[in-house]
Amino acid sequence: MSVTLTVNGSTVQADDSTKSVFDYAESLGIQVPTSCIKNGKCKECIVEVANGMSLLSPRTVPESHLEGSFRLSCQTRVVGTDGVVTCHTMRRGQMKIERHAFGLPVGAHPLKLEPAVTRAGDRILIEGREIAQSMGAIHGVAMDLGTTTIVLRLFDLETGEQIADASFENPQRFGGSDVMSRIHYDTQHTGYLLMRTLAGYLTHAIEAFPVDPHSIYELVVVGNATMRDIFFRESVYSIGQNPYQSITEIEMAEGKRTTTSLVSTGRRSLLPIHPKARVYGAPVISGHVGADAAACMLAIDLANEDRLVALMDIGTNTELIVGNRKRIMAASCPAGPAFEGGAIACGMPGLEGAIEDVTINDDGSFALGVIGDVEPEGICGSGLMDLLSELLRTGRMNQMGRFEESLERFTIDAEHGIFFTESDVNELAQAKGANVAGLQVVFNEYGLAFDDIDVFYLAGGFGRHLKIDSSKRIGLIPNIADEKIVQVGNAAIEGACMALLSMTKRRELEEMVKRVEHCRLETHPHFFDYFVEGCQFKTVETAEHQGSS
Repeated sequence: MSVTLTVNGSTVQADDSTKSVFDYAESLGIQVPTSCIKNGKCKECIVEVANGMSLLSPRTVPESHLEGSFRLSCQTRVVGTDGVVTCHTMRRGQMKIERHAFGLPVGAHPLKLEPAVTRAGDRILIEGREIAQSMGAIHGVAMDLGTTTIVLRLFDLETGEQIADASFENPQRFGGSDVMSRIHYDTQHTGYLLMRTLAGYLTHAIEAFPVDPHSIYELVVVGNATMRDIFFRESVYSIGQNPYQSITEIEMAEGKRTTTSLVSTGRRSLLPIHPKARVYGAPVISGHVGADAAACMLAIDLANEDRLVALMDIGTNTELIVGNRKRIMAASCPAGPAFEGGAIACGMPGLEGAIEDVTINDDGSFALGVIGDVEPEGICGSGLMDLLSELLRTGRMNQMGRFEESLERFTIDAEHGIFFTESDVNELAQAKGANVAGLQVVFNEYGLAFDDIDVFYLAGGFGRHLKIDSSKRIGLIPNIADEKIVQVGNAAIEGACMALLSMTKRRELEEMVKRVEHCRLETHPHFFDYFVEGCQFKTVETAEHQGSS
């Protein structure tokens, strides 16, 4: 008898207790990230064990930083004699990413090519300062560093052409699925473990690009304040304490700096790009409203917008922006990981095998659309929103999120063991409630009703794949006219690209963030009332506005 080991969906009989899970993964042709070749030093070969933990060897000293279901595959052996172990690496494959925004390819917008990196003969310059000598190509990378997902785009800085892109799950999930958990982990553990693990994964992604990594002379990073500051090895302790400010925001208020942006080098970032390459962390706005929200503002040209617009980038940390060139308000909604499949029994990110489309047929059966047209493995965010909407539409769930006839779960796909529970509904209700409360507070403070908005942008890969009718039915977005709603894809990476390719746009970004009014949801007297109301699955018709525009 032996143990059946499944890694990333591939299965092998684990009958040799001297072999590590890493060894078995290699035998299956699965590339497990590593920089230290299986000696436990690099901390990159993390696997998350879904079941069968008791069949594995005890944790070793190199695994002392891991808790719960996470293990280092190079340190973990299968020691049981009978049973099933199922696990997956922190990089299960290419995410379903947005290569376009606004329905246009990157670079289709009128944007004067004006990168910081230029050439003078064989001299490579960053804003006029020589950092290298080369006659080769000049490249730059834009990165959207999300709590759940990371997206990279590689550009030729002399032509503005996008050469390649990549995306993967953020491997820092062993430190928690939301920003507050990551803050706690990074504060409690020394040695920049979250940053080092991320740097290892980024290294593999960059080395897979079809260019010499040393020809990459600038990296522009956007992300929420926590993700950005962890990457730049800044203390994130203050972001987790009231009033929840990045150390850069605190120092700027004290007159110690003139911007909340950060600058480092390729060498200090532990990346294989040119050692003297500039790594630029775009400025944060305030609190948890980070550089990703700032990049979104750049992408929709908010600094030059006369119309009243709103932008909602739904995710683990939802960003909400309202205004135009005259006045801008922004808030961060602590939605948590549920919208991206986290904390959901059969939830998963938008990877191949994720159910992204759900319809309930007249006979009660489920019609499912799966990313990659393969066998389903779980349900991603857009599929979860569809499922809620369909359960509500067909009367199988009421507005309070309770299932009919005291059921505790619905079986979505019996063959593949995919189901949905009332506990899952509760997780999604709380995530939605936080977003609705954010909408109500910001519109209230601005003095607007939802119908006053000329354009409502839904940003991010999640927002791009939502069904508008389903989202309105469950109250995820306001019940406004369809023609006002524009699904724009990954606006954060689009803004990062603009900041990489144009110094004029980068300067515009730096100035624009200083004009934003930060709306702190937790201090609003009606936040909890809005949150409780927002947890219900019903249309959101209007904002109760009391301010003045």
